[in-house]
Amino acid sequence: MGKICVPIVERTLQRASRAIEEAREMADLIELRVDYLKKPELKRLLKKGGPPFIITNRRRVEGGKHRGTEEERLGVLEEAIDLGAEYVDIEVRSERSAILKLLAGRKETKIILSFHDFERTSSRKSLKSTFDQMAQLEADLIKIVTLARSWEDNFSILSLLSYAKKRKREIIAFCMGEKGKMSRIFSPLMGGAWTYASLTSEGASAPGQLPVEEIREIYKRLR
Repeated sequence: MGKICVPIVERTLQRASRAIEEAREMADLIELRVDYLKKPELKRLLKKGGPPFIITNRRRVEGGKHRGTEEERLGVLEEAIDLGAEYVDIEVRSERSAILKLLAGRKETKIILSFHDFERTSSRKSLKSTFDQMAQLEADLIKIVTLARSWEDNFSILSLLSYAKKRKREIIAFCMGEKGKMSRIFSPLMGGAWTYASLTSEGASAPGQLPVEEIREIYKRLR
């Protein structure tokens, strides 16, 4: 059955710690959105154990809340690698030199190279071109997430799953938005590495994100 990653989108260390404890019972992976935290203490939070952690420090232009400099943002990702985090997510629109630096120093950490389009879902040809360009950087996983403006956009984004499989690359791909919920559910059932689901109905980190309990129930019925 499909894997589910639960993002932690709390502002304080205490609330993040509580959310991690709660997420451990339902998540296959936990994404720690460092950009939400006022004072991130990775060492303390990663000691919580449980499912694998994805460390993400999202820029504002990518829908994140990082308030510091780019050097500070990337420094957190480097610290996550030093602390042995299972995954680190960096946007493909970041400086190429920064991406290459993380890839070169990844150690045991797997690097997720991500692309987000909050306005639309491009044509299948364009999506495959984006994938091909990202694949050249040799990250461990490729993540392509777009906004669904029509139901057909779900099929366009899901077409990347078989495309990536033929190229022997691991991928996370689905649509955001109300009309993209279908792809969120079916992506990991069709070959995507995992989907993302919020801890609560109010705690979504992206448009159209479903609560983890709801997706678990859907998967249970599908089984």
